Amino acid sequence: MKRILLVLLAALAVAPAARAAGPSLTIGAAEDIVRQPTLVQAKAEIELARLVGFQALRITSQWTLGLTSPPAVELAQLRNVGAAASLVGIRLFLSVYPSGSSQTPLDDAARADFASYAAAIVREVPDFGDVIVGNEPNLNRFWLPQFNPDGSDAAAPAYVALLAQTYDALKAVRPSVRVIGGAVSPRGVDRPNTGRDTHSPTTFIPDMGTAYRASGRSTPIMDAFAFHPYPDNSSQSPGFVHPNSTTIGVADYPKLVALLGKAFDGTAQPGSAIPIVYDEFGVDTVIPPEKAALYAGAEPATTKPVDEATQASAYRLAMQMAFCQPTVDTILLFHLVDEPALTGWQSGVYYADGTAKASLSGVKAAARDAHGGVIAKCPGLALSPQPAVAWPKRTALAGPVLSLLLTCDVDCIYSARLERAATHSTTLVTRGIARADDPKTVSFPPRLVAKAQYRLTLTATAPVNTGTPATVTSAVFTYPAPVKKPAR
Repeated sequence: MKRILLVLLAALAVAPAARAAGPSLTIGAAEDIVRQPTLVQAKAEIELARLVGFQALRITSQWTLGLTSPPAVELAQLRNVGAAASLVGIRLFLSVYPSGSSQTPLDDAARADFASYAAAIVREVPDFGDVIVGNEPNLNRFWLPQFNPDGSDAAAPAYVALLAQTYDALKAVRPSVRVIGGAVSPRGVDRPNTGRDTHSPTTFIPDMGTAYRASGRSTPIMDAFAFHPYPDNSSQSPGFVHPNSTTIGVADYPKLVALLGKAFDGTAQPGSAIPIVYDEFGVDTVIPPEKAALYAGAEPATTKPVDEATQASAYRLAMQMAFCQPTVDTILLFHLVDEPALTGWQSGVYYADGTAKASLSGVKAAARDAHGGVIAKCPGLALSPQPAVAWPKRTALAGPVLSLLLTCDVDCIYSARLERAATHSTTLVTRGIARADDPKTVSFPPRLVAKAQYRLTLTATAPVNTGTPATVTSAVFTYPAPVKKPAR
């Protein structure tokens, strides 16, 4: 596994010149179980994500022909999710898409209805700041027709028309909403009349660009691009590269960026530099006998589920790679909680009854390490911690132990010094490590020092992806401070 990662990180050196996602990478899950009839129930499900250290959740809203706004029940659930996420502190992504290929919006009227539906949600539920338009439009399961009678691509131009109209409708409601296009599946056959009409991303993405250019549009149709980099099956490492096929996985990031550049560079729509959202990535696990009663049906032979330790390792490797990929800003695991139907996905870190899998602790550690900036060493990534220091109050300066409170935004190695104000000579020093966003009391060794004017200086350095150290200094103070004698 370590050798695979080193090879992949070396390959990223040829990716577009930009800072890696690094600690700003948003990590979360795609999970509809949080859609609940009450705020209390929604909050309870969302808190499961917080227990894993996730920062975001993606939920869905499925549109059907003729709808211009969500039904009352749908809107109530979306409001519950929005309010609960706000209470818990979770970022929300919303995926709006046709409920199936029979509901594909193919004419101006249907596209207008779809755009109105998406805009109504954003208007009514301001907690959704990221909206994904469509879901795997390169597959016949979600979009038909895929091909014209002459065998040319019918799906990409029709999807681009929908995306453009929905983009404008969403921006008219709230200009700050981030409209995310694509949500493209990682594979397809690119042949009509096979019984499973699909397009590979290698074909579909350039066809999107061709359609955009042909439209003559002078404004963007999306602010970010969503992609589903699933492995070929759950037993395949996310580090597997597809150099000689049209499939794209996490390890094929340079191929994905090149396709986006080919499609859109040189137009008003950003291409190779557009932010990428991996809004679905899942690895199925084998269900242990003691949990079998929670599930129904039969596991498809093509799934090839893995044990929970392997799932945790796969999720960590996917996070490591995304952490180092310059234009990727989000990775969402599909799911948080298993689906009870074995024909679906048992890719959560919780079983169908909400109890934790053995993989949860490993996934939680990976998410924490990504936030701390230490999950992987990336070419070109240089981190400079931003330390926040609560200097000791005057009353503390009279005591035998001098201490301060340090919080770093990423993991940091710190060195704190008590210096003579006049000469900057070091009198006391203490060193250690602080974890990201975890306040740490930094104490100096208890030692008698001469009463004088001093100041405190703290330097913080990132232990991995080391950039310029950050140094902060206190005001000058007298130490030890005089102790007031009690009045008689």
